[in-house]
Amino acid sequence: MTTPEAEQGGGGAGEERVTPQSGARPEERLEQAVRTAERALIEYEIAVETFRVEVENFSRLHEQRLGPMYARLEELDAQILEARAARTGDPEDRRRADEARARLMPIPGVEELLHGWMDGSGLFPEATAMLTDQAVRPPQRVRPSEEARKLYRELARKAHPDLAQEEGERKRREEFITRVNAAYARGDEKELRELAEEWAAGPQLRRGPSRAEELYARLEWLAQRKELLTLVAKELEESAIGAMLRLAPDDPDGLLDEIAEQLKAQITERESELAAVLGQV
Repeated sequence: MTTPEAEQGGGGAGEERVTPQSGARPEERLEQAVRTAERALIEYEIAVETFRVEVENFSRLHEQRLGPMYARLEELDAQILEARAARTGDPEDRRRADEARARLMPIPGVEELLHGWMDGSGLFPEATAMLTDQAVRPPQRVRPSEEARKLYRELARKAHPDLAQEEGERKRREEFITRVNAAYARGDEKELRELAEEWAAGPQLRRGPSRAEELYARLEWLAQRKELLTLVAKELEESAIGAMLRLAPDDPDGLLDEIAEQLKAQITERESELAAVLGQV
């Protein structure tokens, strides 16, 4: 996995260097600059969207694989504090135990927040099974295949709204690219192929010559759009999940396995500590 900035490189992913022809009119040079900026922006948007999907899918996998373990650790911590408070009778120990237990109280409507792994009464059986290495249902989201990524990039380059010069055409492209993004997020190669056929059969964009003022305005808009995408990419890269992806860009599943082993060790330690507090060892 590669962050958008890394994919973009120094001059923008896919950006073609256009050398103005000798003797070209100023308006022609502006048109060349606009076309180059449009291609660079589209490539950058593709990189950002690709990384966004990777972050979202890895976040779901992280929650599915490790969420139950984090929940078990929190439950053990609460039990240890409660057992210690019961043994010492210290008001401060009781306060800490009550606070720990309060943090674990069921929250109404938590199903949607935790992607179906927990309800108001606690973990679902599938989530509990994760702690005992039992087979569970696969993730609802998968990473798009290389073929899906290829189809997505081709469609984005052809149908991107940033290529529109008329409002009606922009709206048509925005509606179409929304469907493309949704299919890509699902990794649906069949739907992406159907969308490619649909676009190929649709009306072709007819572009007329632009005035110099319009070209300058276009360049300014493209620059503003790039700045906005840079902020989006920065937020993704600096998020907790984005930071984890940067630790193991080529083997994120291996990173989850490593963290899972660490959490299992911590759970074993907490269980031993709880047994000791309860006087069972």
